[in-house]
Amino acid sequence: MVEPAEGAVRVVLGVSGGIAAYKACELLRRLTESGHRVQVVPTASALRFVGEATWAALSGRPAATEVWASVHDVPHVRIGQTADLVVVAPATADTLARAAHGLADDLLTNTLLTARCPVVFAPAMHTEMWEHPATQENVATLRRRGCVVVEPAVGRLTGADTGKGRLPDPAEIFEVCRRVLARGAAGVRADLAGRHVVVSAGGTREPLDPVRFLGNRSSGRQGYALARVAVARGARVTLVAANTELPDPAGVDVLRVGTAAQLREAVLKAAADADALVMAAAVADFRPARYAEGKIKKAEGRDPDPVALVRNPDILAEVSADRPRAGQVVVGFAAETDDVLANGRAKLARKGCDLLVVNEVGERRTFGEDTNEAVVLAADGTETAVPHGPKEALADTVWDLVAARLG
Repeated sequence: MVEPAEGAVRVVLGVSGGIAAYKACELLRRLTESGHRVQVVPTASALRFVGEATWAALSGRPAATEVWASVHDVPHVRIGQTADLVVVAPATADTLARAAHGLADDLLTNTLLTARCPVVFAPAMHTEMWEHPATQENVATLRRRGCVVVEPAVGRLTGADTGKGRLPDPAEIFEVCRRVLARGAAGVRADLAGRHVVVSAGGTREPLDPVRFLGNRSSGRQGYALARVAVARGARVTLVAANTELPDPAGVDVLRVGTAAQLREAVLKAAADADALVMAAAVADFRPARYAEGKIKKAEGRDPDPVALVRNPDILAEVSADRPRAGQVVVGFAAETDDVLANGRAKLARKGCDLLVVNEVGERRTFGEDTNEAVVLAADGTETAVPHGPKEALADTVWDLVAARLG
């Protein structure tokens, strides 16, 4: 374990009483190995799943379990006051309810009331509990107050049950914490709290026959970066992912699609109640006019028949022209190989979106890389250049511009 340096970031890890409490050990390890000073605050129920000795050994300091322990240090006030981040993982339905209603009947809820730093909740519970109107109202209340409540993952729960409610992967929760801390250090809070945003990512594939398709080189990395950054800024995020091999980001509802038609259907449905839509996916402009039911064979001495193509729907232009709710912000992406800005400005006017992210692409440029550079063109004529750097940096710039337009 890395010994925290003097002045290290102070993180409070709250652990509530669910079977997923054991996964918080991995999150704790990642936080401490990053040099953060971590104070674990488990509830009494959490200690039934993971003992106090485990938390002490992994954090390098005693777990704080009682309001009445070390009363002279006033732990029910000091722990929250001195924290740079509070993350509750897992956050049970009970913990979310008590936090939303301002109850303070144990050390963790006292800490949440006194904290003036960013707060992240990573819920874990059975699907029925997560979907119950009471839980959903509590989550909405916490988000309105600026807390980051990540969406639970879909997967195996306790017993034989499967569904939404699984604690996201600790590595992904750590990434959310890292981004929230970075924004907190810059004095920026969850400016997308209470917002629903939709992001498309990846590249569509148009089947030619059972084994072949027309596709593109998009890896989905920029769209996934947009989704992860939006979560850290407090948004509820729906990610429409086309043919990617990337792990699901923590706190994101992922809808998997294959073709342009499937992506269009998913985007239109998800965008119905969205505050913003960012179309980062590389959508095929054309599809084969005819799908061959069997594999297209080679014929000796004869060239193959030409492949006739037909246009796919222009999803970006469609959603820009017919927005389901007033004030919705629509962002498009334009991958260009020449006359980048000129083509981008023409596309912005043609599509009718609010912002268009224009970048130059090529076989060894942007696609599949962790970095990007672009110019964001706005319908009001302004242009924002984003220098070469991590795709997260471009994502932050895009959300800055979106947040400003959302007011």
